[in-house]
Amino acid sequence: MRAICVDDEELVLRLTISLCELSPLVDEAKGFTRAAEVLSYLEENRADIAILDVDMPDMDGISLAMKIKEKRPEIAVIFLTGYSQYAVDAFAIHASGYLLKPVSRERLFSEIEYALKGRSVENNKELFVRTFGEFDLLIDGKPISFPRAKSKELLAYLVDRQGGNVTRPTIFAALWEDGFYDRTMQKYLDTVIRTLRDTLRQYGVEDILEIKGGFLRICPEKINCDAYRFFAGDPDAINAFRGEYMSAYSWANMSEAYLDRLKEKI
Repeated sequence: MRAICVDDEELVLRLTISLCELSPLVDEAKGFTRAAEVLSYLEENRADIAILDVDMPDMDGISLAMKIKEKRPEIAVIFLTGYSQYAVDAFAIHASGYLLKPVSRERLFSEIEYALKGRSVENNKELFVRTFGEFDLLIDGKPISFPRAKSKELLAYLVDRQGGNVTRPTIFAALWEDGFYDRTMQKYLDTVIRTLRDTLRQYGVEDILEIKGGFLRICPEKINCDAYRFFAGDPDAINAFRGEYMSAYSWANMSEAYLDRLKEKI
């Protein structure tokens, strides 16, 4: 696992890096004193956890965390600060932890373990969901192969819903527009869902899919998606959109039109 540490005080930064490197969960820790350096680094590099100071001169830690989440929503964030009054703002952006300086090694280790809970080194893959043009899920730059076309389409539909919970009847209505949701098709949809889950498990990324209480959803915080970056205002993602969105699927036409309208306004 890779950690990035940000603090404008060099002494504190070095101490935080040293503590992170002692953690059995952290393979590498990189330090930064300025927010711009962090954002530049994340353009081409991956990280699993960000440990941020709150009170910094060029950009406060809360604002930096929001920008980090826009670029890399999968990164867990822990705030390490001398001020308690920012805790509400920190947890409003779904921070994994909030620690007051000075922090002990045990307390930091505990927060890192909590933030990285459920992740493993072998499953720590770079995920990219391409929606502009043809839909694909790429792992470490390579598109994965789906044994069923409908399983791939199901994943695309869940990505389009941006983490919203979706029922099986709703999925069926989208993927089989004129179909009749009888017992036979219910069983077939169950097979499609099972195949999707098994395929993601085969590639070690099954945690991006959540199935609970009859609902399915994608976990947006665990993927890097061009459309999600577009909505977050990322200039590169906005420029990458050329008017085509999941072009193989008719149900995606409304989202494609919405993206077109947004780009015209920018």
